[in-house]
Amino acid sequence: GVLTGDAPISAELAGILEQEFDLPASLWLSMESSYRQKLAELARAKAMAGFAEWAKAFPLRDLVKRGAIAKPLSDGDAVAQLLDFFGVASVEDWQCLNDASKVAYRHSPSFASNEKNLAAWLRLGELEAEWQQCAKYDKEEFLGALSEIRLLTGTPTGSALEKTFALCNQSGVALALVEPLPKVAASGATRWLSDRTPLIQLSLRHKTNDHLWHTFFHEAAHVLLHSSDCVFIDTASDQIAGFDVAADEWASDFLIDRSDWNEFVTGRHFSEWAVRSFARNQGIAPAIVVGRLQHERLIPWSRLNYLKARMRWRE
Repeated sequence: GVLTGDAPISAELAGILEQEFDLPASLWLSMESSYRQKLAELARAKAMAGFAEWAKAFPLRDLVKRGAIAKPLSDGDAVAQLLDFFGVASVEDWQCLNDASKVAYRHSPSFASNEKNLAAWLRLGELEAEWQQCAKYDKEEFLGALSEIRLLTGTPTGSALEKTFALCNQSGVALALVEPLPKVAASGATRWLSDRTPLIQLSLRHKTNDHLWHTFFHEAAHVLLHSSDCVFIDTASDQIAGFDVAADEWASDFLIDRSDWNEFVTGRHFSEWAVRSFARNQGIAPAIVVGRLQHERLIPWSRLNYLKARMRWRE
């Protein structure tokens, strides 16, 4: 039975083998344990292989490239690694977790995201947030931090982002910058983690500082204004409703005083000098003014783009 694998090496048998072969009983028992563990791994891999199609729907190559998972050795290994990546025990558990998420989207046929790629992108943000040392969330502290961050928008983007991370963490908010995966159209996302820490996740999808800062403050509005039970996924679509209308209005008014904006646009004078002067008086980046003028169709999308700072992901 031992030779065929049908019977285990018991403690009693290990003692007999020790006497007959002059090898410690502990060695026989260790070999038995390793053998049974390997059998269990093979059985798990076989069971996992049945979910190969589920795994293939994820951007495995991109996750490997980012170091999120190792290169799968088999279909079953791909399933097992994805489950470890998501922190769940089974595909059923992942599905239940995914179905339970209350996701609020900006709906737009032009900016549809692949569901599984989006789930992987969100998970990358969660893993990045785990490394951050965040204080207990405090709404008033966060509002104060946002006021400081608003003034940082007029400084070089790299250093401004470093300070933004620190200010968010000090007020209890995690912040993650995660390059979008293929077929993920999200500009940003907001949700609360299990320890009741809000997480703002940005994709820098358009790679300009006006989009970066508007998206950041838009997501901050979700933290301040809306339910902690929802996952808010935001694209760059103009087709927004519900929660996003409120978040957009809050972000716009926080960045630029509404009465000041109305007075500025009434003059219909949008030269480079006028934009820079208005931005300086507001204490914000000129790019934010340009982006809003373009969004409200007050100037063409092609105009004054040289006032925007461009960003790129490090290779």
